[in-house]
Amino acid sequence: MIEIKNLTKSYIHKGRKNYVFKNLSFKINTGESVALIGGNGAGKSTLLRIIGGMDFPDSGEVFTDQRISWPVGLKGGFQGSLSARENTRFVSMIFHGNEKEKIKEKIDFVEDFADIGKYFDKPFRNYSDGMRSRVTFALSMAFDFDVYLIDEVSAAGDFIFREKCKKALKKKLITSDFLMVNHNLWTLKPLCQKAFLLFNGEITQFDSVKDAIKEHKRLLRLKTRNRRSKVRKLDMVNKNKRKTI
Repeated sequence: MIEIKNLTKSYIHKGRKNYVFKNLSFKINTGESVALIGGNGAGKSTLLRIIGGMDFPDSGEVFTDQRISWPVGLKGGFQGSLSARENTRFVSMIFHGNEKEKIKEKIDFVEDFADIGKYFDKPFRNYSDGMRSRVTFALSMAFDFDVYLIDEVSAAGDFIFREKCKKALKKKLITSDFLMVNHNLWTLKPLCQKAFLLFNGEITQFDSVKDAIKEHKRLLRLKTRNRRSKVRKLDMVNKNKRKTI
């Protein structure tokens, strides 16, 4: 179970406070995998980072009795001067202390899954985006969590690696739940039972991912029409001003 109570997050831009969301509250029951849907800037990734402990809200609380992953595919947690092997060893020691067999097991898994050859022992900062995606996803899959926070990982890498990722996710889904973000909305449908739609700082729950996608598209079309209407009105005002002059 994950319960969010009165979560507020803001940032300062050009001296003004802008709210990502305000007093957000919802609950995800154990056994539910949820698609998190919303437009660009709606706060999806921010919400995942807060739930995963990678970011902090202005106010509000996250309650859970589950083991929650860091956001799958997160690249910011790697130390650039260390290799993938060294980074994996470091993370494994956090989870398993000095259990050498466990640590070796995790390193072998990440090395095999990422499949980046000799670069596995090169500094992480020298990797291409594709190699970074491979290593970060592999590291997330190496550990068992009750809930995986998944942000856009299915778009990473080439076709073969994406298929590999899909198989790994389906395997994890047998024993774990997902809170999942993906701009390719229809990839969410086979993996999630319900959806939350983030729009204008508020969240709406849907029992069908299909219905959430439909409403999301309707709101985007409405937002686009309103924006175009404002632009036309502004153009008319400017045109009238020029005539007056």
